[in-house]
Order: sequence, then structure tokens, then C-alpha cells
Amino acid sequence: MSFDIAVRYQAGERERECAIASTAKLVAVTGPSGAGKTTLLHCIAGLRRPLDGHIRIGDETLFDSASATDLAPERRRAGYVFQDLRLFPHMTVAANLAYGERRESHWMRHAEALEFLGIAHLAERYPATLSGGEAKRVAIGRALLAAPRFLLLDEPLTSLDAARGEEILRLIERIRDELGLPILLVSHSPTEVERLAEDVVVME
Repeated sequence: MSFDIAVRYQAGERERECAIASTAKLVAVTGPSGAGKTTLLHCIAGLRRPLDGHIRIGDETLFDSASATDLAPERRRAGYVFQDLRLFPHMTVAANLAYGERRESHWMRHAEALEFLGIAHLAERYPATLSGGEAKRVAIGRALLAAPRFLLLDEPLTSLDAARGEEILRLIERIRDELGLPILLVSHSPTEVERLAEDVVVME
């Protein structure tokens, strides 16, 4: 699968442009705070509309201003792990995972996700009782259970100590290498980008 993206979009008070053309399994987008990295992910996921350009993932066009194509977020099949995770605080881990699950898909089942992520023992706990690393795993699990065609990861190591950060890095490597799921990663960490990414896009 390939990422073919060339968009102009509004990020805060400034217009930004970004072009990505890659068949890499993991592409990193990096740059300073305020460069428009998170807004770019929102555009790809369908949560923000670019000013113009196109977004193609594999053989599917998600957005194209020239042809007036603009797929709804639920049709884009993006597994989005937000920087602030957005777990439902009133739901258990199991319920958070079930919320995003596409039951008609055979890509990954609930039990398989629990085993793959190593969080089966957390199923009946609530987000407020989880460590930062555990909560990240649950958020990644919810994205995987949505049967995505690709993953969007926004600063997945934010607020984690070195040990928990290493656990999440290894998990991302497993998703990249074992599941073969294309990943677009936003990160400001040179170490994280160098370790994970095959292609890197630098936003000024």
C-alpha cells in the first residue's frame, strides 16, 4: 500500500502544504511544534477538510479537490490513535475496545487484540486506573479493532517514561512488521523517527 498525499490546508492562522509519496511500511512526519503535523493527520482521517489537493491511500482516493471527492471519516478506514488517547472514562478497557470494533471484519478479533497487546489482564479496569503505557496500548487496540486500512499515530510516546516508551516502540515495530499495516507516524523525537521510519517527511 502507498501513501500519495499532496495537500494545502489551514493550520491555525497559517496555510501549510505537505506532500508524501511513499510505499514504506512506516512513514514519519516530523518538525517543530506548530508546523501543522496533527492537523495533517486530521485532514487524512477526514476530520478536517484541506483547502485543495489530494489524499490517496493505496488504490483509494479519500480526498481530491479536483474531482470533489471527500469521503466521510467512517469510510476512510483510518485507525487513529490521538495524542490525548480519547478513551471513554466511564467504560472499562473491554468496553473501550468493543466500541470501535468492526464485528463484520475478520482482520483482528477482540481476544486476539487483547493477546497481541498484552492487556487481557486489564479488561475490567477503567482508564483512570491505567498507567500511561497501558492506556496507550488500549488506544492502539481500539484503533486495530476498527479493521483499519492504515494507522495514524500522533506522538505515541508523549508523557511516557523511558521504560513505558520502549514498550510502545516495540509494539509499533510488531504492528509494522507482523501485521503489515501501513503507518503514518507524527513525532518530534529524532530517536523515535530513526528507529521506526523507512521514510521521513520534515515539516518546517
